[in-house]
Amino acid sequence: MISKRESKLVTRRELFQTGGALAGSALLAHLFPGTAAAVLAGELQRAGAPPADPIAAMRAQMAMAPIETLKLTDTLTMLSGPGGNVVVLTGPDGKVVVDSFVQPVFPQLKKVIDGMGNAPIKLLIDTHWHFDHADNNANFRQAGAGILAHENTRKRLTETHDLLGMHFTPAPANALPTQTFKDTYKLLTNGEAIALGYVPPAHTDTDISIHYTKANVLHLGDLFFNGMYPFIDAGTGGNINGMIAASDRALKMSDNNTKIVPGHGPLGNRGALMKYRDVMVTVRDRVQKLKSSGRKVEEVVAAKPTADLDGVWGKGFMMPGDFVTIVYNTL
Repeated sequence: MISKRESKLVTRRELFQTGGALAGSALLAHLFPGTAAAVLAGELQRAGAPPADPIAAMRAQMAMAPIETLKLTDTLTMLSGPGGNVVVLTGPDGKVVVDSFVQPVFPQLKKVIDGMGNAPIKLLIDTHWHFDHADNNANFRQAGAGILAHENTRKRLTETHDLLGMHFTPAPANALPTQTFKDTYKLLTNGEAIALGYVPPAHTDTDISIHYTKANVLHLGDLFFNGMYPFIDAGTGGNINGMIAASDRALKMSDNNTKIVPGHGPLGNRGALMKYRDVMVTVRDRVQKLKSSGRKVEEVVAAKPTADLDGVWGKGFMMPGDFVTIVYNTL
């Protein structure tokens, strides 16, 4: 994480070497391909001031993705597209929504949710603090919903952060969770038993899992990037060993019939989660061996320890060298 005292952009290499999260125009362009990101990338490459509002540029770019729907059960629907995957539970007790995409798509998102029945939106649950998951907290509160999250999510939302080349100021009061929990929280609503559980630092130090026990659906947020290397936010406590432990925990909660919703990527199952976990273990072990031999991070990246995996796993959010760097810095 960039020091709050710094006023200039650092290079991606410098940021990774301090154990922080992602930065750098090339990576931003890879994460968010398209016109808005290209403009932002060009601005970041120029000498001088950074763009006036890179968060707005990222929101605009992500908002270009259409909202796609997938029925999981009669009462559970997964929405994907402009941000982290969303799950909506419907029923007469009121709708319960997990995560909320980015701000510009709220009108479309609400229209989709409103089309799922006449019951009002009762509750929004944040899987963690990142903006592509919790960006519409204030809009949901204005729509009459409460906001439930882990206590660390509320804490992180009240802080200043520099992440992915974007500067986040503390969230306004109306965008903060209205209720938090420490370890576990249970809901009985719309005929479903929902078990929320805090996960020790993994993707961040704010992550929770949401288990719809009757439906046998498990939402893991960004603990699970299905089919791609994950992003790990070292600046707010994320680390590779925590990510592996989180997968082990989720595997114990699932069976061969469990539908597993990732933070990003298509709907998964236990087999997909196991492959993801095994890839993280393989990369962790390879990087650890090189690091323990005295190799510097640049040398480990140059050794390409993920070369045989990149054809499948290196085509998502994280470029292989950047993932290796994060793994190295969080070991």
